[in-house]
Amino acid sequence: MTAELHRPLSVARIPPGGLLHEVRATAEECAALATRMAVPGIHALSCGFTLRPEPGGAVRAEGQLRARLVRVCVVSLEPFDTEVAEDFTVRFVPAGQESDDPDPESVDEIGYAGGEIDLGEAAAEQLGLALDPYPRRPDAVLPEAAAEEAGGPFAALARRRPPGGR
Repeated sequence: MTAELHRPLSVARIPPGGLLHEVRATAEECAALATRMAVPGIHALSCGFTLRPEPGGAVRAEGQLRARLVRVCVVSLEPFDTEVAEDFTVRFVPAGQESDDPDPESVDEIGYAGGEIDLGEAAAEQLGLALDPYPRRPDAVLPEAAAEEAGGPFAALARRRPPGGR
């Protein structure tokens, strides 16, 4: 399977002082990523990487992801345009050398093989992580019926109970 956004880079091309590299998705890649991310559309996606080699073949990547996309509001069910801006850090490590550290604060590691890292796939994964699971238009308002039932899962049942009944 080929990734929707494939940007391989040879680790050998990264000088000791580091390398700046930018990934920009084409319109076709944006359409394929929109399908993968289950969003109506992605207008633009770019990710700037600052790459620094580390001992043992690892590469530290600091990224700045920027995307313009279409989401569907969970309140109104209407599509709306939104932007994602996310700064992140990952480490590319030779396959099989990934850490088992369960600390959620540790830097995520991405295994690579064949002497190449895939910056496009890294950008796509970061976009997936940055997406709000419950997107809401800035002007979206909950319907009054939903607001009334916000008193808890049994509030509607309590209103249905007959007077003096149990």
